[in-house]
Amino acid sequence: MAKKSWKKPVGILAFVLLNVVVIAATAINEFGGSESAANLKEVELKWWLLLPAILVFMLATLANVLKYVLMIIRSESRDERHTLPEVWKIAWRVVMLGKYYDNVTPAAIGGQPFQIYYMRKNSGLAAGHATSIPIFGMVAGQIGFLVVAITAFLISGITMKNPALMTLAWVGLLFYAFWPVMIAGISFFPKQTTQFLQFLTKVLAKIRVVKNREDALKKIESEVTEYAKSVKMILKTRGLFFQTIILSACYQALMAAIPFFVLLAFGGNVGFFECFTTTLAVTSAVYFVPTPGNAGAAEGTFYVVFSALSQGYIFWAMLTWRFFSYYVYILVGPLIYLRMHWEKKHDTKKLH
Repeated sequence: MAKKSWKKPVGILAFVLLNVVVIAATAINEFGGSESAANLKEVELKWWLLLPAILVFMLATLANVLKYVLMIIRSESRDERHTLPEVWKIAWRVVMLGKYYDNVTPAAIGGQPFQIYYMRKNSGLAAGHATSIPIFGMVAGQIGFLVVAITAFLISGITMKNPALMTLAWVGLLFYAFWPVMIAGISFFPKQTTQFLQFLTKVLAKIRVVKNREDALKKIESEVTEYAKSVKMILKTRGLFFQTIILSACYQALMAAIPFFVLLAFGGNVGFFECFTTTLAVTSAVYFVPTPGNAGAAEGTFYVVFSALSQGYIFWAMLTWRFFSYYVYILVGPLIYLRMHWEKKHDTKKLH
């Protein structure tokens, strides 16, 4: 028993250390070799202007967590009632751990599967709701981005100023629209969607992309049915669809506002809406880049946003922005795991 009791803490410690290595390696890869970066001691930073950036980030996170709080509360049955603090804790962890896995897996494919796993293990909700909430949260987030980005693109003149960026941005929006369209198809046309996916699976099996066709077909049929049932549960809840879309749009808009305050803090001179729209365009343009957290591509394309600064300050401004959009989740994820392990250990002691 003694050996077993050491295994989990050692495993978690190794996990935390791995995250530290990932952060260091990513930072060196993204920002290393910036010989033109100004010496930190020489940087004239208006640090008080970073306070609005921190506040905006906190409000964005609040909007994102509140979206899941509403979905959990509205999905609970009488037998599943949680206290409000419990609901907030579950929602917070779903958001932060989902973001963590999005940022450490290629093309952000790890977030929703882990959120579903976490919800099924820890939320106490029925399996259908535990599945539908992360899926609908992701779909609502992408719809929210589409609403904010398309609105900003249509009312700004950025298309004429940077046609190459905008071309990539509109292509990126097609990728953002893929899952909402697919989930809508699964929810309202499950039979036709299943047939299409089965056809696609057969084609992929012929070119040996899919190894076991029969297993893949069975999995598609069961998952389409589950998705259809679970998403319809959310859609049937009065007003919940629009509430989640509004909160998602607020989250996306607030996150896109952060670079403006970072630029001001480092002495940049740029209009809010121009910076806001450019940030949305760049975010959309790098969406389909299959690297963890869009590492590499994000820094390269976000140069467009931070080019308003002098060359020496760009490094520090981009590093600050990456903290809000990437590193904070890599740091918080392992801390939540440690907290969960402590809680589990504490509960086990209480039982004994």
